[in-house]
Amino acid sequence: MSARMRDAAMAMSTPTRGLPAADRVVDARGIACPGPLLEAKRGILLVPVGGVMELVSSNEETNVDVPAWAGKVGHTYLGTIRESGFLRIFVRRNK
Repeated sequence: MSARMRDAAMAMSTPTRGLPAADRVVDARGIACPGPLLEAKRGILLVPVGGVMELVSSNEETNVDVPAWAGKVGHTYLGTIRESGFLRIFVRRNK
């Protein structure tokens, strides 16, 4: 498991702006591209099928890369919340 995955305080996120609570939060803030996508690929494996991963990233390209990756591999991109200085990207694991 990556050192950037923070389980203690962020094991489950709270529902926000119509998006579901995450089963796992992967914090990839401060990591250059393609690091956040690689963290997402590792993190989704720790989410149960049907569960939701929240990827937190300060890299704008992540908002393009993760939805494209999710669709390509059969997961569902649920949406992005823009916070001050970072993005919260939600993906449902389908398989």
